Amino acid sequence: MIRWRRGEVVRIRREWPGAVELDVTTEDGNARALAYPALVGRPEPGDVVLLNTTALAMGLGTGGYAMVVALPDRLPEDPQGPGHLVKARYTPLQTTVLGADEQDSPFHEVLREADSLDGMPVIVADLHSALPAILCGLYGSRPPSAPGDRGDQEREPGIPRVAYVMLDGGALPAWFSMSCARLKEAGWLCGVVTVGQAFGGDVEAVTPHTGLLAARHVLDADVAIVTQGPGNLGTGTRWGFSGVSAGEAVNAAAVLQGRPVAALRISEGDRRERHIGVSHHSLTAYGRVALAPAQVVVPELPGDFGSRVAEQSEPLAVRHELVGVSVDGLREALLGSPVRLSTMGRGLDEDLAYFLTSAAAGRHAASLLS
Repeated sequence: MIRWRRGEVVRIRREWPGAVELDVTTEDGNARALAYPALVGRPEPGDVVLLNTTALAMGLGTGGYAMVVALPDRLPEDPQGPGHLVKARYTPLQTTVLGADEQDSPFHEVLREADSLDGMPVIVADLHSALPAILCGLYGSRPPSAPGDRGDQEREPGIPRVAYVMLDGGALPAWFSMSCARLKEAGWLCGVVTVGQAFGGDVEAVTPHTGLLAARHVLDADVAIVTQGPGNLGTGTRWGFSGVSAGEAVNAAAVLQGRPVAALRISEGDRRERHIGVSHHSLTAYGRVALAPAQVVVPELPGDFGSRVAEQSEPLAVRHELVGVSVDGLREALLGSPVRLSTMGRGLDEDLAYFLTSAAAGRHAASLLS
């Protein structure tokens, strides 16, 4: 189940908030490794590291790292401070965090009484790669300035505050997402909420419900975006896909009196027939799992492909409201993304329809605010 190796750190390749990328040498040769300092301490060149090389051996695209499990010769100090939520429970790296809604939290009283999102738009997508594209559509020609440019973390007039609620269907540590780190640095996200077994966000929560309430009442968000973390799991079957949680997120947003906005997964560049046009995963998550109505954004794409997308979306109208949204000007907005746009290894021009669709959902959510 796990491939264990010992290695030695050769050099630090790069780092971003919460993660350090390393070059290591092992008995199998040189490898790229990833460490989370909050869990294992900060590796330095020359350190001996205990590695889990399973993902590396499997050749996983998103998670193809040797993961640092421990620095056996230099263990980190014991954690300090409050926190009673245990995440990644009963695994060797179970970690204790301070939950926003637990009794020791300064937000406990707020969240104990919180029961409504007050009509906040909640944009739901099934892949993590949709996150920056949704933000491009949401902000359009008026993206927020970086916090450092403003000199503080105060609201910018007319610019919505957007929180990302990360589900646990993909990566558990939010630190794995370089996109999240860069989007926060750019001021495009006011914070990350990690829910379920996911951890490492600015705010920790137990369920998607408390995660959404924390986005609204702790981070003071005007909009929430809900997706799983990077590195989804799929088996090529209708139900064996971690992104079916998108339908459950629609239910959570609705029961909390939010306004669910469903972003379809649409592709013109995927080679798999079941994902051409509207992915069968979107039809399952929104057509079968989501029991509450949402506004499903259907991008107004040109030509025969656009007609195909409109026709494939039609069965969702039985339960949901289909909302046509123009994609005019959205490619230009996508070019302004502060992070690289990529889905399943395809960039903007290799699968433009995918990114336009996500951006259209963001554009529609912006219209709800006004």
